Amino acid sequence: MSSHTATQTYRYAQSAAAFDKARALMPGGVSSPVRAFKAVGRDPITVRCGKGAIVTDIDGNEYIDYILSYGPLIVGHAHEAVLAALSKAAGRGASFGMPTEAETQLAQMVVDAVPSIEVVRFVNSGTEAVMSAIRLARGATGRAKIVKCTGCYHGHSDSLLVQAGSGATTLGVPSSPGVPEAITSNTLLIPYNDLQAVRSLFKEQADQIAVLAVEPIAGNMGVVPPADGYLQGLRDLCDEFGVLLLFDEVMTGFRVAYGCAQSLYGVTPDLTCLGKVIGGGLPCAAYGGREDLMRQVAPDGPIYQAGTLSGNPLAMAAGLATLEALQADGVYEQLESTSAELETGLRSAASDAGVPTYITRVGSMLCVFFSDSPVTNYEQALACRTDRFAAFFGAMLDGGVMLAPAQYEAWFVSTAHDDSVIQKTLDVAAKGFAAAAIV
Repeated sequence: MSSHTATQTYRYAQSAAAFDKARALMPGGVSSPVRAFKAVGRDPITVRCGKGAIVTDIDGNEYIDYILSYGPLIVGHAHEAVLAALSKAAGRGASFGMPTEAETQLAQMVVDAVPSIEVVRFVNSGTEAVMSAIRLARGATGRAKIVKCTGCYHGHSDSLLVQAGSGATTLGVPSSPGVPEAITSNTLLIPYNDLQAVRSLFKEQADQIAVLAVEPIAGNMGVVPPADGYLQGLRDLCDEFGVLLLFDEVMTGFRVAYGCAQSLYGVTPDLTCLGKVIGGGLPCAAYGGREDLMRQVAPDGPIYQAGTLSGNPLAMAAGLATLEALQADGVYEQLESTSAELETGLRSAASDAGVPTYITRVGSMLCVFFSDSPVTNYEQALACRTDRFAAFFGAMLDGGVMLAPAQYEAWFVSTAHDDSVIQKTLDVAAKGFAAAAIV
C-alpha cells in the first residue's frame, strides 16, 4: 500500500491482497468510484461485516463507521428488526415481478410522512428516481430544459452528469466522456444558494424550462445547508414563472427529519426523489409528488417508466422495518443530541490543533471542511484543503474511525452511535487534526 509503514502494511495485508484481485476484474477494483480511496492516497479496506456503529475488515480491524453505506443505515448495521423482517421476507421468495402488499404498505408510510407526495412509484436507485422524475417533468410540461445547481449530484444519468459533486469532483471529472453534448445542452446550471441567478435565468428561459432540481441540503459537495429563505425563494420563483420544483431527497429523506428536509424547512416541492433510508440498506428508491403529475406515469398515463426489480419484496421489508424503527419516541432527538456532541467535539479538537476548519451539520449529516472561510456553494467547497483532509482521513482510519474517503462526502450518524462511540471518535480526531496540521 503506497504510503504505509511496514506495520500498517501488515495490518491491512488481506485487504491489499483482496484489492489486487478485484482490480484485475473490475474497473479500479470497485463497483463505485469513490470506494477506490484514490482521493486520499490509500488503498481501500475490504469489509467482512458490520454490527451497530462498527464495521470489521477482513484483517480483523474494527472501525467506527460514519459512511453507513453513504446514508441508508440510520439505525446502524444489522439492526435486529431489519434482519428479522428480511429473514421473514426472504423465506417467502426474493422477487416476483408481481405486486406485493409490502409495496402498498411502504407507499402508505411514504405518503403519510412526506408533505409533497400524494402518489409514489418505487424504483431501485437514486439515479433511476431522479432520471424518471425528470422525464415526468418534461412530459407533463412539454418543455425540454432542466436546471440544476453546480456541485449538486443527482445520479449518473446523462443529462444530470454536468458539474456534479461527490465522486465526480473527487476524481476531477465534473462531467464525463460518453455524454453527448446534445443531451447536456438542455441542462442549465446555477450556483447553489443564489436566488438572483435563478431569477435571471427564469426571466430569459422559463418558457423552455420543465423543472428545477435541487438537493434541499447539498450533500455531494460536503454538507452545505440552504441559506435562510433559499428554499422558499426557489418555491416562490418556480410558482412565479411556472417551473416545477423537484427536491432530490435521496440523501436527506427520512434522515434529517421523519418528514424529510421539506418538513424541516417547511417548503413543499412539486416532485420529490427518495432513496437510501427507505430501503433500509437494500437497493430501493422512489419518486413521487402531486397526484395530477404522478397520474401521468404509465400505466395511468403516457409517460413510461418500468423496472423488473422495482418494489422488490426484500427492499420493501427492510424499508418498512427501518421506518417503523424511526417512528419510536425520541429517535430523532437522540440523533440530534449525538450528532451535536460530535460536532462540538470536532470543533474543539480542530481548534486545539490549530487547523482551520468550517464544520457544517444538519441533523445526523455532518461535514468537516478544511477551510478558513465559510462554504456555502460548490466554488467555495473546491477551495478546501483536500491534502489536509487526506492526512486527517489516514490518521482516523489508522485510529479505527472510518470516514468517506473524500472531502466532498458527508459523515452520517446512526442511532447506534452512542456517547461512548462519539468519545472514542473524538479521541482519534485529536490525532487526526494533529496530522492535518503538519501538511
